Amino acid sequence: MLTQKTKDVVKATAPVLAQHGLPIIKRFYERLFSAHPELKNVFNMAHQDQGQQQQALARAVYAYAENIENPGSLAAVLKNIANKHASLDVRPEHYPIVGEHLLGAIKDVLGEAANDEIISAWAQAYGNLADLLMGMESELRENSTQQLGGWTGWRKFVVKEKRPESSVITSFVLEPSDAQPVINFEPGQYVSIAVNVPSLQLQQIRQYSLSDMPNGRSYRISVKREDGDASRPPGYVSSLLHEHVNVGDEVKLAAPYGTFYIDVNAKTPIVLISGGVGLTPMVSMLKRAIQDPQRQVVFVHGARNGAVHAMRDKLRQTAASYANFKAVVYYESPLPGDIAGQDYDRAGFINLAELRELILLPEADYYICGPIPFMRLQHDSLRAMDIPETRIHYEVFGPDLFEE
Repeated sequence: MLTQKTKDVVKATAPVLAQHGLPIIKRFYERLFSAHPELKNVFNMAHQDQGQQQQALARAVYAYAENIENPGSLAAVLKNIANKHASLDVRPEHYPIVGEHLLGAIKDVLGEAANDEIISAWAQAYGNLADLLMGMESELRENSTQQLGGWTGWRKFVVKEKRPESSVITSFVLEPSDAQPVINFEPGQYVSIAVNVPSLQLQQIRQYSLSDMPNGRSYRISVKREDGDASRPPGYVSSLLHEHVNVGDEVKLAAPYGTFYIDVNAKTPIVLISGGVGLTPMVSMLKRAIQDPQRQVVFVHGARNGAVHAMRDKLRQTAASYANFKAVVYYESPLPGDIAGQDYDRAGFINLAELRELILLPEADYYICGPIPFMRLQHDSLRAMDIPETRIHYEVFGPDLFEE
């Protein structure tokens, strides 16, 4: 347990660390990768290059310091981090390494201002946070191994099917190389996939939502090819998967994890709101939820146009087959061949306010997935309609935090 004096020192120095947050975190990664270059195989190097990971870690450290008197207020955030760590195969032995170089970076940047009392207080605070996360991660790994088909670490899978879903999204059906069962998952969870990226001479790990129902035999992921633009390079892993990974090839997967999923036992309505490739976890949720004919399901999806709209025909077929399911599709910029009323329902961006009568269902839960600006907009629209925060759920991939 942290003493009150330790908490006071951390709170008092948090604004200083926040002011120097990015230089500290930049120095942390320099130290870490210099001493342990093998850890580049764990970290997302694209986010490193773009500075996203540095910013996210700086915000997370400051958030922990601000809430050190009441760490319970960060329970949801810590649960999400623990799931991601378990999926990345972060192990207890990694925590002392990170702590050493984080504290060293604070000392390097602040110099004499980071006296022994301050460094000691932050060391204790970090140790307390590490213990919390290690305990949560251990429980997650134990839960996985106790279930049929579960495992920890990395397991080899073979690509059994590769199917284009749109001009930018491709689905991969993956079966374990040992032909043994795979653990079931909650609709909405993700798996981590590890592949070797020749251009980096490193292993890189990415997390992709599972886009089908559990079946005990295989997993399906649907991957958007990130082409890049003037501000960022093409995605290392998505490009490799689209262009070079084919049927018969082998990849490594972690067991399913994640906190973004529906309660499959509930009877209350759910409203799924997605943009672009954010539909992938929604497809899994949808397939499972509509199995209960008494449960209302509404799916609101936005895409740029028909060329990039994945699984369009399947969505229409499902809407025609299940009375408890309604779908509304928006196209931001329909192509000349896109047919209103057939390929999409409305032109422009998703406007939840004009769908009030469809989505305002008693005791409904709302699930949002897509680019961060998109999710902020939908979240704010729901709150403007007096939807309680507790009924709004969202998923963020990558290092960004939903609220900055």
